[in-house]
Amino acid sequence: MMKMAELFKQYLEHVFRGKRHDARQLIVDAEDRGISASKLLKMIVWPAMEQIDRLYREDQIPVLIEHMATRINRMVADELHGMLARAPKDGRRMIVVCGEGESAELGAQIVADLFEAEGWNVWFLGEGVPNDEILQFAAKIKCDLLCVYGTVAAGVAPTRNLVDMIRRVGACDQMQILVGGGVFNRADGLCDEIKADMFAGSINDIFTAVEEHPVRIPRPDMPEPGRRRKRKAHQPEPAVITKMRTATITVEI
Repeated sequence: MMKMAELFKQYLEHVFRGKRHDARQLIVDAEDRGISASKLLKMIVWPAMEQIDRLYREDQIPVLIEHMATRINRMVADELHGMLARAPKDGRRMIVVCGEGESAELGAQIVADLFEAEGWNVWFLGEGVPNDEILQFAAKIKCDLLCVYGTVAAGVAPTRNLVDMIRRVGACDQMQILVGGGVFNRADGLCDEIKADMFAGSINDIFTAVEEHPVRIPRPDMPEPGRRRKRKAHQPEPAVITKMRTATITVEI
């Protein structure tokens, strides 16, 4: 069987040359040979995303190549989404939002896909959702984890405002907030500065952080309730009717 390092090298060659079919076929064949879709997302598509973003930020590839490679990578991620082995739903709930740009949205999409495959109920909202709507929605679905992925420098202040709003209102006092990707990977201590609960630099780190911190422990300088009790697992709940501004939607949870 081809080693992952060699598979990754060939995949990058196809991606940077714009060979859509070859990139897709390489990954499909690897999955046919027994490499799980989850492993391919974590060890091929995710590192390729990071490599494309790094080379672009360092001016080593032009916009044309960055756009082309990112879209091929996302096409493959979409393909792998349908191949993921899925665990039964376990009642945990997660919202994923992201910063601007294709790379941020792809990273957030992969996070959403992999957590959903692990049994979480996941709502992927993407970018540009107003903070008050995120808060209302999180409260309605009784969200356990909010992931903010791939924020650029200009998005730090809105993310800080979101965290402040959530903690001030107290409607989601049990929800943990995890940040990662983008400027959070490049600025040490930024997670603590904005008072998020967790930081994770890679997809594996995200899973590790969530597994190691299953309940929220409020910071000493924040007047919040103590350690939360774990919600009773595996208890199905009825649909929630969510009213946001002038629209009413039904959310299956």
